[in-house]
Amino acid sequence: MKVAILGSGGREHAICHILKESKKVSKIYSIPGNAGTSFVSENVNIDLDNFDQLKKFIIKSQIDLVVVGPEKPLVDGIVDFLKESNIKVFGPNKAASQLEGSKTFTKTLCKENNIPTANYGIFKNKESAIDFINKSVHPLVVKADGLAAGKGVYICENIKQSLDAINEIFNGKFGKAKIVLIEEFLDGEEMSFFIIADGKNYKKFGTAQDHKRVNEGDKGKNTGGMGSYSPSRLENEILDEKIINKIIKPTLAGLNKMNISFSGFLYAGLMIVKGEPFLIEYNVRMGDPECQTILPRLKSDFADIVLSCVEQKLSSLSIEWHNDKSICIVLCSKGYPDRFDNNIEIKELDKIKLNNKEFIFHAGTKKKNSLIISNGGRVLNFVVRCDNFKTGRDNAIKLLNQLNWVNGFFRKDIGYKVIN
Repeated sequence: MKVAILGSGGREHAICHILKESKKVSKIYSIPGNAGTSFVSENVNIDLDNFDQLKKFIIKSQIDLVVVGPEKPLVDGIVDFLKESNIKVFGPNKAASQLEGSKTFTKTLCKENNIPTANYGIFKNKESAIDFINKSVHPLVVKADGLAAGKGVYICENIKQSLDAINEIFNGKFGKAKIVLIEEFLDGEEMSFFIIADGKNYKKFGTAQDHKRVNEGDKGKNTGGMGSYSPSRLENEILDEKIINKIIKPTLAGLNKMNISFSGFLYAGLMIVKGEPFLIEYNVRMGDPECQTILPRLKSDFADIVLSCVEQKLSSLSIEWHNDKSICIVLCSKGYPDRFDNNIEIKELDKIKLNNKEFIFHAGTKKKNSLIISNGGRVLNFVVRCDNFKTGRDNAIKLLNQLNWVNGFFRKDIGYKVIN
């Protein structure tokens, strides 16, 4: 079958790579893709906001299945739009995508269904938010309500940091802001928990831990993700059962009460406090770079899994995994997440020899003539499957040092909690 993958990041290159391994897949289109996807698929330069053009290309090319990578097209309703033309598409519809598109929607769902989450307040203007902050005990967490590419969350240690966060959000740093959330700070350890669903049934789809902060020791500004590892060091049967029963099941039941069914990936960002899970946020797609660590560990045919979700046959499928670990280090452009230069050549990538447990997934890259050049803040993902995280990290760093891209930097301590 012919498959189209929407998106251009490391997540989409990882999806492209694993679908390429399926005997069921004869042709892959990446829309718009990146330099890496161009080696395993056909890149098609269509704006993901142009739904009509996307639909015309999908129909003309007789594409059998569409896999949506990033959150914005999902929140904007691409799944509903394509389904109206009887196009098979993997991902949640617009109503279900509110779980990521509106933090207030998710918080209200939590409150109505007794899902454990941080206490919070919702504020519709700068003045009321500032008044609340002036009366509050810090630290606090300040969040932009809508999509913010993983960067709209501020952990504020004092009043000044909270005021700066509120001003940035309401002044339009993440687009027009009508609402800001202010939450209590939960002191625990983060965990990413994934399920895959077909609208009726769901199955667990792994755990991971990512590193959002730009500097080593998890210091500095939030980014889209500097690296990750899978599985999470916190994963165990007792905690899994708590997450399923206290968070996942009530969420899906709460959606059902609103006549909303969920199909696709659901990613629960959790804070584990003294062995108890609290929901921090939902994403309605695979995380990035968590996806790059989870998919290489998958033993089952990913095309089978996606098709079973689209056709509501997930319950008859068993998902098998390799019995090892995976770690990802992200190579970024110097200056990220602030100002950085694009269009810098990445030389001799093709000289790096990878074994069957090593992967380089492109993110912010593009091809210019025969050259590969940078095209974003997060440029390349170096991923290693491994028996232990230290060996995996050491091998990933060896590969990064072998490339030695002068315009890049990376964190050398990814996975430090589980390694140390």
